[in-house]
Amino acid sequence: MKRKILVTTALPYANGPIHLGHLLEGVQTDIWVRFQKSTGNETYLFCADDTHGTPVMLAAKKENISPEELVGRIQKEHYRDLTGFHIQYDNYYTTNSQENRMFAEEIYLNLKQAGHISVREIEQTYCEFDKMFLPDRFIRGTCPKCKSPDQYGDGCEVCGSNYSPKDLIDSKCAICGNAPVLRNSKHLFFRLQNFSEKLLDWISDENHVQEGAKNKLIEWFNQGLQEWDISRDGPYFGFEIPGETGKYFYVWLDAPIGYMASSKNFFKDNANIFDSFWRTGEGEIVHFVGKDILYFHALFWPAMLMGSGYRTPSCVNVHGFLTVNGEKMSKSRGTFIKASTFLKYLDPEHFRFYLASKLGPGLDDLDLNFDEFVSRVNSDLIGNLINILSRTGTSILDKLDRRIGKISKEGQALVLEIIHSEADIRRWYEEKSYNKVIREISRLGDIVNRYVNDKAPWALIKTDMESTREVVGATLNCARVLAIYLGPVTPGLSAKIFRFLGVGENTSFLNLNEYLENTKINPYEILSKRVDEKAIENMIEESKETTKIPENTNAAGAKTEQTGLIGIGDLAKVELRVGQITEAQNVEGADKLLNVKVDLGEKGIKNVFAGIKSAYKPEELVGLRVVVVANLEPRKMKFGVSEAMLLASGSGETLSLFIPHRSANPGDLLK
Repeated sequence: MKRKILVTTALPYANGPIHLGHLLEGVQTDIWVRFQKSTGNETYLFCADDTHGTPVMLAAKKENISPEELVGRIQKEHYRDLTGFHIQYDNYYTTNSQENRMFAEEIYLNLKQAGHISVREIEQTYCEFDKMFLPDRFIRGTCPKCKSPDQYGDGCEVCGSNYSPKDLIDSKCAICGNAPVLRNSKHLFFRLQNFSEKLLDWISDENHVQEGAKNKLIEWFNQGLQEWDISRDGPYFGFEIPGETGKYFYVWLDAPIGYMASSKNFFKDNANIFDSFWRTGEGEIVHFVGKDILYFHALFWPAMLMGSGYRTPSCVNVHGFLTVNGEKMSKSRGTFIKASTFLKYLDPEHFRFYLASKLGPGLDDLDLNFDEFVSRVNSDLIGNLINILSRTGTSILDKLDRRIGKISKEGQALVLEIIHSEADIRRWYEEKSYNKVIREISRLGDIVNRYVNDKAPWALIKTDMESTREVVGATLNCARVLAIYLGPVTPGLSAKIFRFLGVGENTSFLNLNEYLENTKINPYEILSKRVDEKAIENMIEESKETTKIPENTNAAGAKTEQTGLIGIGDLAKVELRVGQITEAQNVEGADKLLNVKVDLGEKGIKNVFAGIKSAYKPEELVGLRVVVVANLEPRKMKFGVSEAMLLASGSGETLSLFIPHRSANPGDLLK
């Protein structure tokens, strides 16, 4: 029975370019959608740009253009880059749309009428210079717990403490640098706790979320679900809340509604299809998201739908993050790679093939190791599948007038052996075990290559042209089946193979069992080239960025007074040494801290509490050599005493520890 499936990917935020981290999700989703379409299921892929919020408003102000102009331009760039990697959307829309506004207002009013919205006054930080309430990330100051300077308004990246923005010491607006004040403001809250029972039932269904995601959700349930602040004060780029003045929907309320808006825009001439997905539940709704936004998609979003008369998702598929060469993506190392930069140097289908070879159905992070990337693509794709076609579809076929005849019984047996894997490959695609698909295709490719080696058509043609024709025919029939199997992963390459064989681009799992017989094969053209390692080096070099802040400005570009400058004598007091991490573990009760032991050679082993949990797992750190401030005065924290400091750049997931030269030894003094 044919299935009806509506699929979405998380919405890229309209404040920056698409990078390889975004593409992990886009490629994973597109492979699944293409497989569903190849098996005859009615499947749609929808997405949109997430456009609202203070960062977008301020970015537009900085460019001296309207927010609408900015998000319009960014949307085109995002769509260009995503489709450059063969991600095939049925509709790529925007949350700044009339459809999005309509659904946001409808859902909110339904929730309000049903008693799921509460109102209360809260104290917020306000900038009198910029005339706006400040989001937590737009407030900087000294941590009230460990006294570390230049921390965000919601938490310290050094000691891992969470606090209210009003508790920051010497807080400043990150936009203008002026000290903010506290003001009371009325805010609207969604009573998430009203849906505790229904949500628990929903996540208990094994089809709705993976086991790893379910376990994390249960942790949050055990802590108790909290009311969710869904309003923001103006000025704010977004939708004004009905019945309120100067109050806007928080971006995370209308962002997932973008899935509905994009599909509504696509089905604008057929409301019945839209309703069959979102109201009556006749079709499936499948979301692909990263594990960092699990809370929004598996708690807030289903609860919003439950409380407003819409159906809940059939499945929220959660994936991990992308690392590069074993580390978080880094601008300084050139591994924070934009999609457009990758397309400039490398084949996007090689990226898709590599990701597929490593992607399973779990929440584990996936590492893009460029040495492995070169080896995997050149060996398993070019040296295996492409090799089958280049060995038999070029000069040998020319000598046979490029014609193949009726497939022999021996050839049929070989093709049937390849077809025999169809059920497994279908199952693995369905459950998103793409790594198993690629391993099986590689195994089958080895079988076909061994057949070609054993038959040696380049020698056989000298004595028996018709037997050679049979060997070539059997080999090309096998290549056709393998191209169908690989089609969801490398659609462009498979389409080239189908054109070469003259079988038409509609070739799919639905006609897998057909034979290619008594036909003329088209002239051979290069299907795919080996990865050029020099191109990778050039791409990484171009991706390296050095952030330069103009004189008298802060990181936000605002004018400041020059304060806090140090002399060369002060700098000379800092003792930088090479340290090797010997132990690393999580810190109970701290969201951002890891506790590490660092071997400094003759200086002994130092105990360090470092705010690097967002970027590193403890097991990744053991054995790593890092740069350490070795003569820091010990600081007593509630978790213990920190005796040194690890040097790092960046923040959040993009934070990177400073790594010394590979020849440096623990204890070496850096000058």
